[in-house]
Amino acid sequence: MDPTLLRQYMATVYELPSTNGPLRASMDGDAVTDISALPELLTKPFAIITAFNPRSMLLPRKVNEGRHQVLRELLILGCYRVENCVGYDEEPEGAWREPSFLVHGVERDEAISFGRVFRQNSIIVCNKGRPEVVVTDPTCDDVGRVFIGNWRLRS
Repeated sequence: MDPTLLRQYMATVYELPSTNGPLRASMDGDAVTDISALPELLTKPFAIITAFNPRSMLLPRKVNEGRHQVLRELLILGCYRVENCVGYDEEPEGAWREPSFLVHGVERDEAISFGRVFRQNSIIVCNKGRPEVVVTDPTCDDVGRVFIGNWRLRS
C-alpha cells in the first residue's frame, strides 16, 4: 500500500457512537499495554466499512448514498448490529468526511468480503483493543494484508 495513503488511514479520525456519546479516535497512537484503559467500545470486536468512493474514486453523492444503503441492508440481513459513524481529516484545511458503518461482532473474513464487494481499498478491523487497516483491494496490495495501529483518543 502506498505509504501516503496508509498514513492518511492511520491519521483519520473516526467518530464512533458509544453509550457515553460520540467517541473520537484515530489509529496513530502509542502502543497500548493495558486495554482496560481504553473506552469499552474499543476493546470489543468490530469493523468499520463504507461503500463510498470505491478505490478512492470520487462518485456523485446520489451514487455513494445508494451504494451505502445497499451495504447497510446487506449487513442487517447478515444479522449484524450496524451503527452510523464517520471518518474525517482533522487537518484545518481538510474538508474530507466519509460516512461509514460500525459493524459490531463481524468476522474478519466476512468484513474483508464486504470491503472487496464494495471495491474499498481497505477496511478497519478491531479486536481486543487493536485496530488494523486490512487491505481489501488487490490493486493496492495483497488482499488481507494488515497494518496494525494503536488507538489514540481525540477530543
